[in-house]
Amino acid sequence: MNGRAADLIEIAAIRTAVLGGEGGDAEIVVCPPVTLLMDAGRVCAGSPVELGAQDCDPSEEGAHTGDISAAMLKDAGASYVIVGHSERRASHVESDALVRAKARAALRAGLGVILCVGETQAERASGAALERVAAQLAASLPNDAAHLVVAYEPVWAIGTGVTPMAGDIALMHGFLRGELERHFPDRGKKVRILYGGSVKPENAAELLAVDEVDGALVGGASLKAGEFMAIAGVYRA
Repeated sequence: MNGRAADLIEIAAIRTAVLGGEGGDAEIVVCPPVTLLMDAGRVCAGSPVELGAQDCDPSEEGAHTGDISAAMLKDAGASYVIVGHSERRASHVESDALVRAKARAALRAGLGVILCVGETQAERASGAALERVAAQLAASLPNDAAHLVVAYEPVWAIGTGVTPMAGDIALMHGFLRGELERHFPDRGKKVRILYGGSVKPENAAELLAVDEVDGALVGGASLKAGEFMAIAGVYRA
């Protein structure tokens, strides 16, 4: 819940940087609040910068006041939508079944899905991190992995400044890869797995070098073009 019209200048700066080659080989997706989605599309026109939304409703249309369907997001210029973000799972008490319904709706509308999973501090402390993430993933996955991206969010590291050790991230991402290959024998190896949890310019190179980390889901550092592009710049040749 950040960003107003004046902040489109940051998205414009990202567009300029990407056109200048600062993003290297990275696929750059910016997920502004829905109020800015169409304006952001105009700002990014003619560039490789893609747009995503932060959530969608599982229904295609109807009497759902205040909700926004995946088809509406597609019509507004989005290529992706985030579903199951830890903040929505917590603040809006979103179940795995609801997240799965949203993911399926997004795929039907032609959007790529960025599906978030992750454990809390209590779950990690109890030794249940892998079990929790496996259950969450299994119950949230759509039927098709062709346009699926999975983002691992250690909930206890989001916005806290605390970053898991590289070994912990490698263990979880390797585990997720195995789970994806089990659920999708044909496509599981190709699903990109992002890491999201206090990713900053200072730690991006180390985090993105971890095995099975295919990219980053960037939170607070995405609000300033300079910080965001410093992270994307890790992919420069």
